[in-house]
Amino acid sequence: MSTDLTTDPAAPAPPGDARDSRTGSPVVRALLEGARRNMRQYGMLFALGLIVVLFQVWTGGDLLLPRNVSNLVLQNSYILILAVGMMIVIIAGHIDLSVGSLTALVGAVAAVLMVQHQLPWPLAVGITLLLGAAAGALQGFFIAYVGIPSFIVTLAGMLLFRGLTEIFLKGQTLGPFPEGLQKIANGFLPEAGPSTNYHNPTLLLGLALIGFVVWQELRDRRRQREFDLQTLPAGLFALKLTALIAAVLTATLLLASYKGAPVVLIILAVLLVGFSYVMRNAVVGRHVYAIGGNLPAAKLSGVKDKKVTFAVFLNMGVLAALAGLVFAARFNAASPKAGINFELEAIAAAFIGGASMSGGVGTVLGAIIGGLVLGVLNNGMNLVGVGTDWQQVIKGLVLLAAVGFDVWNKRKVGT
Repeated sequence: MSTDLTTDPAAPAPPGDARDSRTGSPVVRALLEGARRNMRQYGMLFALGLIVVLFQVWTGGDLLLPRNVSNLVLQNSYILILAVGMMIVIIAGHIDLSVGSLTALVGAVAAVLMVQHQLPWPLAVGITLLLGAAAGALQGFFIAYVGIPSFIVTLAGMLLFRGLTEIFLKGQTLGPFPEGLQKIANGFLPEAGPSTNYHNPTLLLGLALIGFVVWQELRDRRRQREFDLQTLPAGLFALKLTALIAAVLTATLLLASYKGAPVVLIILAVLLVGFSYVMRNAVVGRHVYAIGGNLPAAKLSGVKDKKVTFAVFLNMGVLAALAGLVFAARFNAASPKAGINFELEAIAAAFIGGASMSGGVGTVLGAIIGGLVLGVLNNGMNLVGVGTDWQQVIKGLVLLAAVGFDVWNKRKVGT
């Protein structure tokens, strides 16, 4: 007895078949595929939006009050500055545990110079920024040229800088700072122009930023097409551009309806634009991604990895010094306990913003987004009365979820 094991090939499904309804039209499939490929890049931006909406509802509208938005920027400015530098360090395949202690040391030295020795504050700022650069260069030398792992070097730096802070301040809080320095952390842009219901310079800056965002996105899309690189589908690109414009416009109107843009926000904007350009377009930025993504291949390609690593940590030292000055000026005093856990906040912001433990992945904008996620969580939970114990639990879970999402998305894209 014989059995025919052959089967007829399946006929193509006619229009309107159930299988076709599940897959959808080509446009829908393209949008879904584009969203899946870019989920890692834009997922946390979407998550930030959801967190803002959640706390806006939960706080009865208090989260997005103009005064609270302004305070949100001021309260998280120093962490955002540190997050920018930490993101670059992590992209290069390293870590820096010393930045919290270095911010405290810079604040202590600034207080000694300005309060005890009456040094003019602009000169003291220059000296402390050089101190931060020297501290970063020292650590970069041991990491890049001596070959000691960054974890060990910066752990030693954390202890060293914390001890020096205690020595400089002799265990006491020192202040107040000159008014000029305080305005860097707590001041706002002066008003100008005709009398309106909004802060005119802030409106102009917001419109300029919207124009820059549109130009940058269109320019990047055109370049990707010139080099035959994969681009977002037109629908997703339009949605992304609309969301960015809406976010910038909303933030601009909220700030302009209070006291205007804080001075420290202008500093953050300069850092964001400057470092984004360097990391995306400059040779040194590409080299940072190269040594973090594949160090042996980067060396074979002629990348001077030691010089790049040295420069990365020197830059981190300068940004840590800037964050230390902003923090000390905001609280108008230098304290031996300043900067505690700042390094953990900066590292968490970088990883939440899309950095990879293996290096070679991440953006400066992602660091800002990650820092804002933590900042909105802190601010929102304070407004609704969540205790600090539960706040730590929630932030830990958010960090774990962000890294877990990164791992999951890597596997999905790889399949």
